[in-house]
Amino acid sequence: MAATIFAEKTETRLDNAERLCAAHGSRLTDLRRQVLGLVLEAARPVGAYDLLDGLRTDKKGAAPPTVYRALDFLLEEGLIHKIERLSAFVGCTHTLDGSHAEAGHPHAAQFLICTGCGQVTELDDHGILHALVDATRQIGFTVHHSTVEAEGLCAACRDAATA
Repeated sequence: MAATIFAEKTETRLDNAERLCAAHGSRLTDLRRQVLGLVLEAARPVGAYDLLDGLRTDKKGAAPPTVYRALDFLLEEGLIHKIERLSAFVGCTHTLDGSHAEAGHPHAAQFLICTGCGQVTELDDHGILHALVDATRQIGFTVHHSTVEAEGLCAACRDAATA
């Protein structure tokens, strides 16, 4: 498979992902790296079939199970998130840029989904996570992972709607 060339920032994140995988005892294969690179370079959350189309530019015989296996691995490693509302994927830049939540704490992923332009912004607000952990602890539940998806309008779409 020909190597896809990604932007320098993406390559840095891919190198970080490779180190994180190695630290977990797993391996970021060339295929997984390419799928992650495609997710990271997408302007918006990207669906599995869009990834498959991107993958087929270098690997003509790529099939849906190929992409889904890579996505499952990347999700398990915490390198991407699935936006359930959109059935699409985004890179976890907090993890890949080295600003992940403290060790031993669940990852606090919150997504703001603009219903106007489709842009998704990831927050990593520990206050939201701590509120959830405190509330669930009161009923004896332990949070390992949480994803919050909020829909609304981004500032640009809100300003355009009021203009």
